[in-house]
Amino acid sequence: MLFAVEKDLWASETYLINHPNVKVYTKDITTITNPLDLLSAPKDVDGVIGGPPCQGFSLSGDRDPKDPRNSLFRDYMRFVKAFKPKFFVMENVNGILSAKTKEGHFVKDLITSEAVINGYNCSFFKLNAVDYGTPQSRVRVFFIGIRSDLPYDSSRLLPKVTHLPATHVTVREALSDLPHVESGKGTECMDYLHPPQNEYQRWCRSKSRLVQNHISMRHTPRLVQRFQSIKFGESLADVSPEHMQRKRGDAQNISGKSFGQNNMRPYPDRPSPTIPASFQSNFIHPLFDRNYTAREGARLQSFPDHYVFKGKRTTMSWEKNLSQYQQIGNAVPPLLARAVAQSIHSYFNQLDSIVTSGPQQVQLELFSER
Repeated sequence: MLFAVEKDLWASETYLINHPNVKVYTKDITTITNPLDLLSAPKDVDGVIGGPPCQGFSLSGDRDPKDPRNSLFRDYMRFVKAFKPKFFVMENVNGILSAKTKEGHFVKDLITSEAVINGYNCSFFKLNAVDYGTPQSRVRVFFIGIRSDLPYDSSRLLPKVTHLPATHVTVREALSDLPHVESGKGTECMDYLHPPQNEYQRWCRSKSRLVQNHISMRHTPRLVQRFQSIKFGESLADVSPEHMQRKRGDAQNISGKSFGQNNMRPYPDRPSPTIPASFQSNFIHPLFDRNYTAREGARLQSFPDHYVFKGKRTTMSWEKNLSQYQQIGNAVPPLLARAVAQSIHSYFNQLDSIVTSGPQQVQLELFSER
């Protein structure tokens, strides 16, 4: 890895502590006029990998076509144009496939067209992280470009599925060996109290002797009582009136707002629903009456236990940096990222046997949302 660019200070600190040999620039890429200045000396670059912010494209957001974050893919492609790598990978939410610019153009068409203009054949794949060992159903889109002077066969870029539905990792399988902590309890470093109970847990713990980032949020007695009333598959929208959300500053009256995505209790013996940046309020633990800890969210995202998160655990709305929960929820699941990387590695190992085929822009949607 030559270097990484990350705008957020806490996310940069997290990346640096986990990748101490990588130069990390804490910058907004829109302010970097010449990407080549980030290299200390001219080098051949194999790949550029990134994920422009997805809020403007997300199906769960406002889908504002004027959101300035929607144009950051152009800055990403500016880096690709500057370094001319053999390949690039750009990740985004499923909503990017239907997102349009304020002029009415499909964003996916702009990305693939701009890739061709800059000298790349480009395909995009819709993949579900649960099919690659992540204990979570999370559909994401990956644009993969291969420099046009190299052989191109889009079918060979498709990552091979590693987990069929019968072997999908469940929430229980992901979390059951972690120390049990009550509301408001836990410490920055804790001992494992039980041996790993399955292959996924063994993988998570393979380079770790301690549990970190495993502190539970503190809940009021009234909130714990609400959690106790929520069954598997239910959420705040299903509670009886005495457990409904109260008006801010007026605990005697019900707010009238009911969000089906808040305080959801997942089924323990199924993969988790998608873990978003707000997962500390979206979910409660399937077996305990509290929200997830950061480490539990990281497990559901397939981060190994040795991966440590910096910054505050949570932030208030006016704080600008990304909390541990937000960093975890915004991330590409490492096991899904590994599958994509292995596919590209295999592709270049077989380069001599690849014959260019098919059109330059190829759409492959091979996995349904589950």
